[in-house]
Amino acid sequence: MTASTLEMALGYEHAKIRELAEPAHHPDAAHPEHRHQTDWFYAIAAQHLAAAEDVLLPHVQRLPDGAHMVTRYVGNAKELERSLRFLKGRQYGDSRFVDLQHTELWQHIDRLLGQHEQLEATYSRQICEQLESLDVNTLTEDLLEAEEVAPTRAHPSSPHTGMAGRLAHRMWRMADNAWDSAEGRVVPIKYHAHPKRDSALSHYLYGTPIHEQEPQ
Repeated sequence: MTASTLEMALGYEHAKIRELAEPAHHPDAAHPEHRHQTDWFYAIAAQHLAAAEDVLLPHVQRLPDGAHMVTRYVGNAKELERSLRFLKGRQYGDSRFVDLQHTELWQHIDRLLGQHEQLEATYSRQICEQLESLDVNTLTEDLLEAEEVAPTRAHPSSPHTGMAGRLAHRMWRMADNAWDSAEGRVVPIKYHAHPKRDSALSHYLYGTPIHEQEPQ
C-alpha cells in the first residue's frame, strides 16, 4: 500500500531529527564550538512537537478512542520536552543539570523519540484512513507550514492542546526568537526551509517538476 503524503512527511521529519541528533550524542557536543549541533537538534525537535500538537492532534481527537490517544501523545511530548530542557541546561552549564550523565540522558531521549515516532506513525495512518487524499495533502502542508512558525524551545509546563495550546505556542515563538537573538543561539532556518520547499517530497505535494542536475 502506498504511503500517504502525511506519512511520507512524518517519516522524513523523523529521519531529519535523528540525523540532527547524531552529532549531538557525542560527549564533546557540550564544547562551545560544537553547541550549535545540539541547538539545531533541540530547535527542530521542539518545532516538530508543537506543530504536531496544533495540526495533528485535533484530527486524532476525532478518532475512536481519540481522547486516550491524545493523552498518550501529550504525555510522551511533555517528557521529551523536559529531557530536551535537561539536555540544553547541561550543555550550557546550568547547575541544576550538570550532574546528569550524558549517556544516560541520551538513552532516555532516544527511547522517547522512538515512542514518539511510533505514535505518529500509528496516528497518521488512522487519520489518513478517515480523510480523502486532497484533505490529507492539505493537512500535510499545514503541518509543514506550522513547523516554520513553531517555538524553537521546549515548554513542557505550558498548555499543549486546544486553543490554549495554540496561543501558548504563538506566544512562546515570539519569546524564543527574542532569547535566541539575545543568546546568539543557532537556529537552523536555512536547514529547515530547504527540505520543505525543494525536496522530492515538496515537489510531490505541490505537483511541481523536479529538475535534474546538469551533468558536470
